[in-house]
Amino acid sequence: MTWRGHLQLNYRHDGGRTIAHDRHEGPLRVLRSLYPEGPGICHHVLVHPPGGLAGGDVLEIDVTLGPGTHALLTTPGATRFYRSDGPLASQRCTLRVAEGARLEWLPLETIAHRGCDAENHLQVQLDPGAEAMGWDILSLGLPATGDQFDAGRFLQHVEMPGHWLERGRVDGRDTRLLQSPLGWAGRRVLGTLWAGFGTPLQRPRRDALLDSARAELADNALAAVAGCTSPHERVLVLRVLADRVEPVFTLLAAVRGRWREQLWSLAAEPPRIWRT
Repeated sequence: MTWRGHLQLNYRHDGGRTIAHDRHEGPLRVLRSLYPEGPGICHHVLVHPPGGLAGGDVLEIDVTLGPGTHALLTTPGATRFYRSDGPLASQRCTLRVAEGARLEWLPLETIAHRGCDAENHLQVQLDPGAEAMGWDILSLGLPATGDQFDAGRFLQHVEMPGHWLERGRVDGRDTRLLQSPLGWAGRRVLGTLWAGFGTPLQRPRRDALLDSARAELADNALAAVAGCTSPHERVLVLRVLADRVEPVFTLLAAVRGRWREQLWSLAAEPPRIWRT
């Protein structure tokens, strides 16, 4: 039996409050709207009760932020792609952010288990004046328990149309990629933090954000395997490799906090679900 789930979230601004309307089909939904920072910022936790995707499963998430809204989305646990006997498992997320809106896309880690055949797609569409931050933390297998990713395939696709595209396929048998110092260098966790802008960043603002991220990296144990760049005037990207998920999460959360304060004059405010 395969699962198909679809979640549609639409945010609008109403009298200083960000409110959301959601529709779902199948095993994919949100918990109640939370406002730990006040009515202007809506926090949502995306819940997938089956707990993972096996061969043939499809999840689709469509998020639309209206003008002036601010939404933060996260998950209560890892997204898991399990072993497949043939069919592809896929998750496809489309995020649309209108003028003056802000989006934070902060799911917990994605785990590609041995033998999976999976694709994870994310597309971010930003109108002029829109801003968004997000991350992806990919773990190949479960390094902490010795569960290796020595078979299977995983495709990661992240796109801001017309400005930035990252598309990479990892095969568990590709030891050249996984072991080479020019590839994963024997590590099994890859973290990517990004910030996207519907209007090109002025150089002083862009340089300040890069300097802030690099200052955080300089004092971190992962400094030698991390870096922050601006591949386009509308995009900032930080990447890091590690042996475990936890240090990657800690680093990305710290930089996200710095950027949040610089961009929006807001405290880091980690979602409540991370503290339970």
